[in-house]
Formats: sequence, C-alpha cells, structure tokens
Amino acid sequence: MNSLYNYQNITYRIILLCFCTALTVYVFPNNNRFKYDYNQGEPWDYETLYAPFSFPIEKDKQSLKQERQSVSDLAPRYFKVDESIKDKVYRDWLINMSSRNTDSISNSEIQDINLQVKDIISQIYNVGYLELPLELEDGHPVFIEYNNELIASTYGNLYKPSDLGSLKFDKLNFESFNSRELVSELIELLSPNLTYDRDLTDLSIKEEVGKILTTRGVVAEGARIIAQGEIVEGGKLQILNTLNNTYKSQTWTDSQYTWKLSGYIILVGMAYTMLILFLWRYRKTIFDNFRKLFFIFFNILVVIILTAVVVNIDIQYIFVVPVCILPLILKAFFDARLGLFAHVIAIFILSFIVPNSDEYLFLQMMAGIVTILSNSEIYKRANLFLTVAQIIGIYFLSYFAFYAINQGGVTGWEWSRLGYFVLCGLAMLFVWPLIYIFEKIFGLVSDVSLLELSDTNSKLLKELSNKAPGTFHHSLNVANIAETVANEIGANAMLVRVGALYHDIGKMSNPTYFTENQGSGINPHNDLDPEDSARIIIDHTLNGIELARKHNLPDRIIDFIRTHHGDSLVYYFYSKAKEDNPDVSKANFCYPGPKPFSQETAILMIADSVEAASKSIKNPTSIKIDTLVSKIIDGQVDSGQFLNANITFKQIETIKTVIKKKLASIYHLRIEYPE
Repeated sequence: MNSLYNYQNITYRIILLCFCTALTVYVFPNNNRFKYDYNQGEPWDYETLYAPFSFPIEKDKQSLKQERQSVSDLAPRYFKVDESIKDKVYRDWLINMSSRNTDSISNSEIQDINLQVKDIISQIYNVGYLELPLELEDGHPVFIEYNNELIASTYGNLYKPSDLGSLKFDKLNFESFNSRELVSELIELLSPNLTYDRDLTDLSIKEEVGKILTTRGVVAEGARIIAQGEIVEGGKLQILNTLNNTYKSQTWTDSQYTWKLSGYIILVGMAYTMLILFLWRYRKTIFDNFRKLFFIFFNILVVIILTAVVVNIDIQYIFVVPVCILPLILKAFFDARLGLFAHVIAIFILSFIVPNSDEYLFLQMMAGIVTILSNSEIYKRANLFLTVAQIIGIYFLSYFAFYAINQGGVTGWEWSRLGYFVLCGLAMLFVWPLIYIFEKIFGLVSDVSLLELSDTNSKLLKELSNKAPGTFHHSLNVANIAETVANEIGANAMLVRVGALYHDIGKMSNPTYFTENQGSGINPHNDLDPEDSARIIIDHTLNGIELARKHNLPDRIIDFIRTHHGDSLVYYFYSKAKEDNPDVSKANFCYPGPKPFSQETAILMIADSVEAASKSIKNPTSIKIDTLVSKIIDGQVDSGQFLNANITFKQIETIKTVIKKKLASIYHLRIEYPE
C-alpha cells in the first residue's frame, strides 16, 4: 500500500491512458473501411486498383429486383379442392328438379336430364371451378391438390364464372324444357370447389427466389478493377460496390480479430502516450494536475466518439462534426501549443475510421492551424465569428483544391459538401456554452469568465469600493500597470488584470488599518504594538482567501491573493519592533507565502509593491521613480521571491522599463522649464 501511495500519481495517469485507449478502440466502427471514395460517373482519382483477393461480383440492386419479380410472376400457383362440393351441387339439382311440376314429363326424360347435369357437374369439378379469378395468363402453371397429391394444370383449363356461359345440354332434344333455362338454373347452383392456397404459393415463390444467384462471375485476385482516370460506371461501378460491401461485411476469425484489435490498441495507445509525454515534458503543471489532464483527454474522447457515431450513421456527414472545437477549447483554457498538439493527436486517431484519410488529415490540420493562429480573445464575439469564418474558408479552399486535382476541373461540384462545412462552422459557435459548462464541472477558468470577473460593477468589487475606497483605487492602478507589463512580456494580460482587481479584497475586514484608506489622518496603528500591527497587515491575505472562497472565485484568482506578498517581510513594523527589542523574531513579521509561481503572479507582486511605494514619493521626478522601481524589484529578486516563477532576468528588465514609463505617465512628469 505504501508503494501504491508513493506512485499513485503515475498510477492514476496510467489508468487514464488505458481507459481512454480502450474506450476509443471500443467506439471504432465494427466493419472494415474501404479506403477509397468514389461516385458514379466521375473519374477514378486514385492509382490503378487491383483485386486484393478473389470475390464474386454482386448483381446491382435494380437487376436483382427485376429478376426476383420475374421469378415471382412466373412461379406456379397452388389451389386446394373441396371434393364435397360436387356431390352437394348434384343433390341440390335433384332437389330443385323434384320441386318442379313434372306430372306431364316422362321419367325417362327427367332421368336423361339428370344424367346430363351429372356429366356437366363432373366435367366442371373434375377440372376445378374458381369463382374469384386471378390476374394470370391462361398458360400460367397451376397445381391442384387432390387427395394429398398435386395435379399439374394451367390456369386456362380452370373453370371461371366467365366460362359457364358455354355450358349446354346437347345430347337430347328436350321437348318439355328449355336448354338455356336448365343451364341458368345449374349455374345458380354451382359453387367453387377451388380455393387459392396463398401460404403454399408464397412458400413456393420464396424457395424459387431463394435459388436466384446474387452474384455474376468472379474477380480473380490481382485482376485489374479500374485504372486511374477511368469513369466509374457500369460493370466497374458494380465491382467497386461489391468490393466495398465485402470490406464492410468481412468477418474475422478469433485470431484475426485479436490481431486487429491489438494493432488498434497499440496505435491509439501510442498516440495518447505521446500526448502525456508532451505534457510531462513541456506542461509539467498540467501534467501534475490530474483534473486538468482528465479534462484534456475528456475533450479528445468527445470529439472521437462523436465522429465515430456519425461514421456509423452516415459517413457523408463526417465534415459536419466540429473537430476544430477541440483546439479552440484547449486554447481558451490553456495555450495554443497544447491545443494544436491535442488536435493533431485526435485527427491521427480519427484517420483510422474515416474515408480518404489523406484528404481528411489535410483539411482538419489546416483548419486546426487556422484555429490556433486566430485571435486568442474569443470572449469577444467578433473574434469568434471571425475564427469560424476563417475555418469555413479553409475548408472551402482545401476542398476546391482537392476536387480540382482529382477531377481535373470543377464540373460536378458537390454543393452539399459545402453545406456541411457551413454546418460545421455553426456548430463551433457552441464553444461559448461549452466553455461555461466545463468551467463549472472542472473548476477551470477561461478568458470568458475573466471578462465577467473584471467587471468593476460586480458585487464583490462594489463592496470593496464602498468599504475600502483607497484600496479599490490602488487595485485599479495595479491592474492597469500589471496588464501593460503582461502584454509587453507575453503573459496572460486578462488573468493578471483580474488577479490585481481582487488581490487586496481581504483589507475590507479592517480597512482603516491600511494607509490608503486613512482619509481622516488618524492611524490606528499608533495604539498597537508593532507585532499586532504586523499581524493585522499580514492577515489581509488570509482574510482575502476566505472572502474569495465565500464568493466562489476561481482558484487561479485566489492564487494572486495568496502570493502577491510572497513570504516577504513587513519591514516597517519589523524595524519599529526591533528598536524596542533587538532580539525580536523575524518570522512574526513575514507573510505566510507562498512565493509567486507563475509569470502572472510575479507581475502582480511587482506592480503591487511599486504602485504602493510610489505613493510615498514627495515631488516625484523621473530619477526618483527610476530609483524606486529598481530598488524594489532588485530587492524582491535578492530575497528569492521569483525563484518559483518562470520569469527571466531579461523579462524583469523589460518590466522595470515598462513600469517606469507607466508611473511617469501617471504622475504627469514634465521637463523643467527655465524661469
């Protein structure tokens, strides 16, 4: 357990790496991807394609549909026979005859009539009588089930209602009966003895259709399928479609699937490992902060999963996915270099699952670079819209170039693809709500939030201006100086400005104990011991931290409150205490720290100290200001206040120059004119 505890940081990062790799490979489409993109009637843009393996050529859907319809139309129909109908009809005839008035008719004549009727009934029902005709040709084959045996016939041989008009009694000349009347009476008594057997017919049709071959011929391995520049149509189109479908439906053995999965895991794992190594080498603070590390991987996973889902649904919408939202978000929270590196890792992984990976890589790479090079101040609406417009323009231009290269012209231009680019750009506008959501979930700070916090009408800053107006004015001056310095040396100007506005909010607890708020001229420190006075002065940093947490200020802003005095000495009260007691402990007069640990916090310490000290200059001149600035900054360097901040001596000299000019403009120093 001790070993696990000692290595828990690296363990968490390994678990994150394994989880992201597994999830990424899991969302990859299950089918294989045909790496060529083609359209009917257009030239083949790639190198000559040879068959990678032998495969049968699938029939196109239309011809296969027609063939199935033809088989269905020609398939025999099946009928069932009700053998009891024949006897029933003859009995009904006899009953009908017995009801007639036959006193004047001889029995022999009646018997002859009944015999002829019986023959006619036998003639009809031995063949079969169908009352509801089907839409079939006379020669269409049919099968009639007699005593569990199928008797072959044709549809034209069956009796239908239209055929009964030809019935007649022709063996005898009846004197007492009209032959037509007898036929009419017989027709009324006839009932169909054939019933269409739809289930058996459908089963027969299904079997016949199932015998149809879905392929025609075979393409041998190594055979040329299509050469570069040939038009994709006809048989070549069908062969390409067959090969594409073969890739999609290809099944793998357990061994093949294991090897394929292993390959994906290795490649994706390598990509994520490169990102972690980049952070470990060049962004150590982010690497050490697991929350920030997880945030970066989370955004990459969202883009990959979203793209994989679109590929599974319909691959033609692949360019609707706003992939460039990834570098935009990471640039807003961290820096441009990290955003570009993460973007490259993401599109490398996505190239495994998208068609035309070379074209996709180029388009997304160019769009990502434009995103990084665009204005970093996305909290300004105009800048974000301008960035989106630039990305859409790059998509248009790149697609035009690829189309011109592949097609040798612009005929057949796909306007739908351009619509997808516009939708992608519009989707990138969701970066604003996403940044807000991510700030709340992951506790990060972006320039959008910094802009809101810099509003001097916010509740906390208005309270500061009411309770400690001198401190508020001091904070505004420090913010202006610090922002100018940050712009000069390339630091985050917005961050340092907001940090300067809030760095002294702890003075609201005891505002009159600080010189800038003593408007009445009464100094309460005159009634206190130097050590108590120092404690009140030092506590303003702790009070500020508590107040900042109470008002839910971000940790990055609280860092300025904690570090703006570092572990420096409250020199005035220490000197005063030393006059009374030479052995007084120096530790009681030092701020608790920590020291500044970034360029921004170091800038604030310098600007705060210099601005406060400049108030003590009587009759300020350029020489006095230059001397004061150099003395304060050199003193901070000598005391090691900037050892943890990534700031160079060259930048410190630049800061000195900028602050001297800034203070000179504040105090409106002019040259002395002769009297």
